[in-house]
Amino acid sequence: MIRILLFLLVVFALGLGFSWLAERPGELVVTFAGYQYEVSLMVAAIIVTALVAAVMILWWLLKAIWTSPQTVARYFRVRRRDRGYQALSTGMIAAGAGDAGLARTKKREAMKLISADQEPLIHLLDAQASLLEGNHEDARRKFEAMLDDPEMRILGLRGLYLEAQRLGDREAAQHYAGRAAEIAPQLGWASNAALEARTAAGDWDGALGILEARRSTKQIEPDEAKRKRAVLLTAKAMDVLDRDPLAAKNAALEANRLAPDLVPAAVIAAKALFRQDDLRKGSKVLETAWRKTAHPDIAATYVYARHGDSVMDRLARAKKLRSQRQNNAESALTVARAALEAGELDLARETAEEAMRIEPREAVFLLLADIEEALTGDEGRIRQWLARAVRAPRDPAWVADGVVSERWAPVSPVTGKLDMFEWRPPVEKTAGLLEQERQEEDELRKPLLAAPVAPVPVAAPEPDAAGNGEAIEEAELVAATPVSETPPPTEKSGEETTDSAKADPPEEAPQPPPPTHAAANDDAWPKEPDGAAMPQPDDPGVDPEDAEGDARSKRFKLF
Repeated sequence: MIRILLFLLVVFALGLGFSWLAERPGELVVTFAGYQYEVSLMVAAIIVTALVAAVMILWWLLKAIWTSPQTVARYFRVRRRDRGYQALSTGMIAAGAGDAGLARTKKREAMKLISADQEPLIHLLDAQASLLEGNHEDARRKFEAMLDDPEMRILGLRGLYLEAQRLGDREAAQHYAGRAAEIAPQLGWASNAALEARTAAGDWDGALGILEARRSTKQIEPDEAKRKRAVLLTAKAMDVLDRDPLAAKNAALEANRLAPDLVPAAVIAAKALFRQDDLRKGSKVLETAWRKTAHPDIAATYVYARHGDSVMDRLARAKKLRSQRQNNAESALTVARAALEAGELDLARETAEEAMRIEPREAVFLLLADIEEALTGDEGRIRQWLARAVRAPRDPAWVADGVVSERWAPVSPVTGKLDMFEWRPPVEKTAGLLEQERQEEDELRKPLLAAPVAPVPVAAPEPDAAGNGEAIEEAELVAATPVSETPPPTEKSGEETTDSAKADPPEEAPQPPPPTHAAANDDAWPKEPDGAAMPQPDDPGVDPEDAEGDARSKRFKLF
């Protein structure tokens, strides 16, 4: 656009000049070689302009002819480079789409058209193609080769970091991320990994420095930065509480100011203040946190704030804490526990039952079992409370990535990430679902336990060849009558049994009636839960040839 305006300005200036000459007539006389040439001023101006234009055109032609070899070479070089970049672009798209074959083909084509030293992306395409082909060793070698090139160093560190993460080598991954963070602190992935490395090593001051660098470069939101700083300060206070209570107090109080809802910060700040005999300020910190979140750690720290207190003093502190937050299950549980320790069993039962009405969960029923044991010692009622505790919802706990912990920790034990622990009930089946499953199992068992069982006779073997029938084997009869209803046989000594067997033959046992169709009725057999009859055992009946044998062969013995 600017060039067009300049061209128009030049044309306009020429037009003004010629019009100015036309309005002022004159003559131009030139004497050359004895000849005198006389022309008007306008014609002279046109001739001069034409001569200048001719000289410029001639110069352009000569220059074009002189530089034609370089121009032709540059044309083909640019065309070759364009083809190479087109192949490189296609290869990168193929690598992103997961087409390893096309990525490798375009990589070879790009290397023929473009020098790898001039275009570092060819190395990246080569490494990505190796990763897609599953050749991770070759890819790692290529990423390591990138470390020698200052332009490709960050890319190589990123590739090695991802490969270390894939192999589960957290130490190597954190090493590569730390090197990348030193070179380029603005990299989010590098600073995050370096932060995790510092927290895993317990270097809380180093982690705070990395977090501050991220905040200054605006890689993290201000609210998130405040929360993570509070977590790191709490972890630092927990670490130095025993050896430096003053530093722990300063760190914990700052953490409590940054994140008032962070329970561990308030607890550690109060413990540090109690160690410095500042009971009033420590209690105030806990009371403020208690009004925001009723947590058992806050209650335990508040009740046992001062060593040497009597059980009645602890009960008084528990009641004071309860007054800060009425109609709360944790408040009632705190008073109930303190009352149980003080021997105020009636108050303990009253407050525990109040907690049960507000929030029936595992800890409430366990506490009621302890109170029942101390108050009445009734084993039946104690077992009842314990049974209800088993079926009740579980108590809240510190949970991070599926791991349940009794104590808060600044990082997850699984992933190593910061601020992952949450105070919530662990994920499990609810008490209602467990009770429903138990009732369904009982309903399925009832028909099988209550239905009668029909007798199934078993045919006795034939007598031996001698025909005396003394070698008859005992046959069993599966009867519906329970075993306990059969009268037990009388016990005799060995001689009495032998003599009686020789003197008197054994009496015939009453023969059961032959099976009839009624005995095989569907009503006499247990049924499935849906009402269908269960499969009945086959009844072989009595063979006709066995019926004609000795009558003693038909005797049965009832058990």
